[in-house]
Amino acid sequence: MVSPFADTPLGRRTDYVDQYTPALLCPVPRWDAREVLELDPAALPFHGVDLWNAYEVSWLDTRGKPVVAMAEFCVPCNSRNLVESKSLKLYLNSFANSRFESPQKVQALMENDLSGCADGPVDVRLLTLDEAAREPWYDISGSCIDRIELEVHADGEPQALFVDQGEERTETLYSHLLRSLCPVTGQPDWATLIVRYTGAPISHVSLLRYVIAQRSHQGFHEQIIEQAFVDILTQCQPRQLSVYGRFTRRGGLDINPFRSNFESRPINRRVVRQ
Repeated sequence: MVSPFADTPLGRRTDYVDQYTPALLCPVPRWDAREVLELDPAALPFHGVDLWNAYEVSWLDTRGKPVVAMAEFCVPCNSRNLVESKSLKLYLNSFANSRFESPQKVQALMENDLSGCADGPVDVRLLTLDEAAREPWYDISGSCIDRIELEVHADGEPQALFVDQGEERTETLYSHLLRSLCPVTGQPDWATLIVRYTGAPISHVSLLRYVIAQRSHQGFHEQIIEQAFVDILTQCQPRQLSVYGRFTRRGGLDINPFRSNFESRPINRRVVRQ
């Protein structure tokens, strides 16, 4: 069976271009994955953003001297498309030997190009390395479920989520054990999953089993987090829910999808593996 992504940059060998080329960006419709989740595009059960961090950003100043920077891209989850990750890497590399008069010019071009690809407004923030070095780490305030001792019998099998007896609570749970597979290359993606909710107490054991079951599941980062949000919301029915995935970088990029029905844009800070 031919992969539906065979014609995307991620699915084929690609030459690197080092002159500014916005046409390298490749959109992937969000609806394809949301249709599987039976979501209504006009009434999504969540809002949120995809926070991308780019660690390999460089261009030339007007005298030809290289400039290096880091970049943050904030893509709204209600944009029509997500940006295919390899195409973004190729796009960013195309700045390498092109001259620009200022970082502000580079930022403006990126905002325009990425917004066009996503079909939604994308915010871009460029940071010098000194600025990036002063950014604090993400100190997650909550309970790490990875310390629970359990025996796993069916890795990769769907795992149901449960609530325990007890009064409604507000709680943050997180796990560093999330692993999924790229649907195009089959390469593993690693992440910290953060779940914040108000509602009946979610079973920590069932959530840990759910996380472990994703190890052989295929999906883009955004799809994995939206699936987790829908599963928790449907099976545990919390009154308030946020699901945040902090994925480790590949190709100089990390992707951090956030979905919530009550919180606004999250903190974009690196966890320990990022």
